[in-house]
Amino acid sequence: MTTDPALDTLLLPLRGGALAWPAEGRVLFLRARAGAGLGDAPRERLVCQQSFKPFADTLTKTGLAVAADVPAGERFALVLVLTPRQREEARALLARALGHAAAGGTVLAASTNTEGAKSHEADLARLAPLAGGLSKNKARAHWVKAGTGVDEALRAEWEALDAPRPVADARFLSRPGLFAWDRIDPGSALLARHLPANLSGRAADLGAGFGYLSAELLARCPGVTHLDLYEAEARALELARRNLPSSANFGFHWHDVTAGLPHRYDVIVSNPPFHVGRADDVALGQGFITAAAGALRPGGQFWLVANRHLPYEAELAEKFASARTVAEEGGYKIIQAVAGPARGARR
Repeated sequence: MTTDPALDTLLLPLRGGALAWPAEGRVLFLRARAGAGLGDAPRERLVCQQSFKPFADTLTKTGLAVAADVPAGERFALVLVLTPRQREEARALLARALGHAAAGGTVLAASTNTEGAKSHEADLARLAPLAGGLSKNKARAHWVKAGTGVDEALRAEWEALDAPRPVADARFLSRPGLFAWDRIDPGSALLARHLPANLSGRAADLGAGFGYLSAELLARCPGVTHLDLYEAEARALELARRNLPSSANFGFHWHDVTAGLPHRYDVIVSNPPFHVGRADDVALGQGFITAAAGALRPGGQFWLVANRHLPYEAELAEKFASARTVAEEGGYKIIQAVAGPARGARR
């Protein structure tokens, strides 16, 4: 299993004796990730919340109970939190953690220094007095006791930061922490402008986010008869359902695209992710390309936008009958690829 400094640091107080796993009562792990340190957890009483499909799948494979979300009224003796980088999303998650903690329970949070650990620690201290903290692995862990001086007004204010809000002149709903959450991504907008109006048949949007590219595909290509949205982040997929017209023929899939697609298509569009943390990971985009090539019918078209520096051309040349760069603008490139002979039977 790969090194996870934030997770390792989160578990240090429990492994070192500063805190203890509760002898009774349930444990909630918000934004949970799998790791060897969880072997000491009371697995039968541990609920792992994870809305990102690849992480959720890994947790499930280790035999842990996983939920994409947890009802607001549920209370836990211990709440663990891996705090995300985006400040509003992080504040909402810390506030939510305190809301899930039973009276006298503990909220234990951690993040790496590059994810804003000092800021997150200061924010948690604004919600309730810090009961302890430590720093290791270029990360910080910090904890508070629920019911001890909690600023309930601030907690409610911050928890509401995760509520869907209108963006792009109120055309869409979005929320902090999603990709390009408060604007239309310029790469996606460039791809939308270059989609030909004659695209038709069954289509898919890989990494659909809150649904912008799907909405544009439907508006520009009246021949599209069915559209499947694939998105690994359940928080985004929930909004895509709300942002797209209920009258259209859609499928919404909480799915890791790199695991392959279950159907075949005439058209696939995508603005694939390419970041892990702050580092580029070309393998993510290559996985999307492989999935698209395996799911397109012969002659089907794949329309892709990518940052200009990303070296996808070799992968496209290997997986498709043809590929061409349609446009380059503002640091992005638009590529159209056409599928060759079928690669195995699908329906």
